Amino acid sequence: MEDRWLSITEICKYLGVSNDTVYKWIDKHGMPAHRMGRLWKFKKDEVDEWVKAGGAAEPSDAGKSRNS
Repeated sequence: MEDRWLSITEICKYLGVSNDTVYKWIDKHGMPAHRMGRLWKFKKDEVDEWVKAGGAAEPSDAGKSRNS
């Protein structure tokens, strides 16, 4: 049952960010999210891959590594 859809509240808690940040990421940064009626739902593995690929990075942060 671990591969269930997460709500906006759950994905915010998982990522440690606000609702506004997640809505911005959906709108401006292509965060993987799926509409179910009026609600947004998220697959944790899709969000993890998006974050690892730099989807949550600010444009000025793109290409920077942690060691620079």
